[in-house]
Amino acid sequence: MSFESGSASEVGLRAVDGRVPGRRGLATRRRLLDTLAEMLETTSYRDLKVVDVARAAGTSPATFYQYFPQVESAVLALAEELSDDGGRELRDLVAGHPWSGEGSTATMLGIADGFLSFWERHRALLSVIDLAALDGDRRFRDLRTRLLHGVSEALEDAVGTAAAEGRLPGGTDPRAVASVLTSMLAHVAAHRRGLEDYGVPVEQLRTTMARILGWAGSGEAPVLPATGEPVPVPAAPEPGSD
Repeated sequence: MSFESGSASEVGLRAVDGRVPGRRGLATRRRLLDTLAEMLETTSYRDLKVVDVARAAGTSPATFYQYFPQVESAVLALAEELSDDGGRELRDLVAGHPWSGEGSTATMLGIADGFLSFWERHRALLSVIDLAALDGDRRFRDLRTRLLHGVSEALEDAVGTAAAEGRLPGGTDPRAVASVLTSMLAHVAAHRRGLEDYGVPVEQLRTTMARILGWAGSGEAPVLPATGEPVPVPAAPEPGSD
């Protein structure tokens, strides 16, 4: 789990003492964050110590403290990156893709696959965010909301179009439908492994997610292929295109 250095999330960064890190400083900070992300795969962040992260990153605790006052601050920085970069990734699963007619089945399956894949790739950090949010930490709760805000807005737009075209029951509230669909997608993706242990194969999860998206969001039941048969996901439109 890593992000490209020099990303938008690194613009304007300052060290703990207020100085702006140079290229080497940003590289060191990036290494610390990437090392922490890897360690979260096997260790609870509450059990991680600054000395452990610094040693694994090939640096010293003193260097760690130049960028983060404690491990929690570094975890929060990772969560902020994921909320920004990941939020755009999830939004783009919906925005600009056909929601009815030709190509809509690929859109629905693409959204399901995208959520399942995203949660698998970032499972450790997302678990930290969820647990901290459940513990009442407003910072992590707000970051989780930020992560899902873009995709929820894109779903709201799609549902609103379907409602305006008369494809959904009268009185449909696009924001309510979008909120429910977003929560469903995130919850199923987060609990994928437990559901598989319960006897629900991931192929059935993805097709069920796609059907619910179609029924609730567009008024159309997607025509799905045989289980396991791949369906190409339509490419996102070029920036600035109609």
